[in-house]
Amino acid sequence: MSTTNLTLPDIGEGVTEGEMVAWLVKVGDTVEADQPVAEVMTDKATVEVPAPDAGVIKELVAKEGDVVPIGETLLKMELGAGSAVAASSPAPKAEATPATPSSPTPTTPAAPQAVASPQGQVNIMPPVADSDVLASPSTRRFARELNIDLNTIPGTGLAGRVTRDDVLKVVGNSSAGTSQASSAATPSTVSLPTRTNFVTNAQDERVPLRGIRKKIAENMQMAKRVVPHFTLMDEADVTQLVRIRNQAKAVGEKYGVKVTYLPFVMKALIATLKEFPMFNASIDDDAGEIVYKKNFNLGFAADTPNGLMVPVIKNADQKSLLELSAEIIDLSKRARDGKLKLDEMKGATITITNMGSIGGTYATPIINHPEVAILGMYKMVKKPVYIDGKFKAASVMNYTITADHRLIDGAVAANFLKSLFSKLENPAELMLHMI
Repeated sequence: MSTTNLTLPDIGEGVTEGEMVAWLVKVGDTVEADQPVAEVMTDKATVEVPAPDAGVIKELVAKEGDVVPIGETLLKMELGAGSAVAASSPAPKAEATPATPSSPTPTTPAAPQAVASPQGQVNIMPPVADSDVLASPSTRRFARELNIDLNTIPGTGLAGRVTRDDVLKVVGNSSAGTSQASSAATPSTVSLPTRTNFVTNAQDERVPLRGIRKKIAENMQMAKRVVPHFTLMDEADVTQLVRIRNQAKAVGEKYGVKVTYLPFVMKALIATLKEFPMFNASIDDDAGEIVYKKNFNLGFAADTPNGLMVPVIKNADQKSLLELSAEIIDLSKRARDGKLKLDEMKGATITITNMGSIGGTYATPIINHPEVAILGMYKMVKKPVYIDGKFKAASVMNYTITADHRLIDGAVAANFLKSLFSKLENPAELMLHMI
């Protein structure tokens, strides 16, 4: 039978290499056409590489952690030996070997195994975590090395993400049963708190700075070096906006769309950008020119297991509130799953970072160069506000505008926030801009 090499495909514009994060198969596994066989991380996203045809894996050329150029061989496989091999050849039985007395040996993590089912299908053990499981590539790899199924672990990280500590807890719980049972038989007159997971002489862990995390680090360092940042902070009374959003939320549910505050802020931002076009611009350092953008492409920061992503809603000024809401949900989910297309992370003219659901009163965000500004929105609180000689309960939300001082002065930024707040605090004015 013929053999073929699976090479790292051209993933998209500007991507020249990828990091081999994890193998989803091993030598000897039978795979079907288009079955994912590897996870590869680029500086943009983590992608699954599929098998080109049905066959048997003969050699894994790239090692986990290798940085592989586009077109480089990842694995070698024998074609035409796919499901037929698994269906016609019964799985070999393991021969029993007589036990010989020996000293106990340390337990080592079991490697993932490929098991043939009675129907001839090949299953990866432990199963590959499905797309609903949030976990970083390193955590997925760690779980596979310990032969632990990520699908069964409840995540304690942000947005339910499974962390390395969650995996370690599973290992600890499985090995702690015997010791707990034996200690329970010993009576104790005093119950004292115990310290668990205490490690002496622990070694620091060193992890290579690669892939998306490396690209984020490079971009942030470059932006802080090139752009003279300054940040303005203020709070807006969004009491009326809360009422409007609650009404819109009920309408959105009829269409199966979750409506948050972000699309309202986007609409108010677009209207304000039209009044202050220098915020929807960039500086061409090589040409020494200011580029005023005619499109309104809004990036929004999304926290994902692989790091900070910035999906972009193109031509946001031409989309309704419901359309913006639906696109935000779709892009956010695919960002967490590592399935964003490169074009969906390019071309932003200004970015919004939303920390309201996480917490934090204020921050000083870093501008996403070559943009010249980034809007920050933070948690909402109830507080007394003095209006018309009386204190009234109000919903207040904090905002920041971080700007490039080469183009935008402090007074201009203050007027920008003032104009933005006039729309957020007065839904009637905001609605005029949303029609």
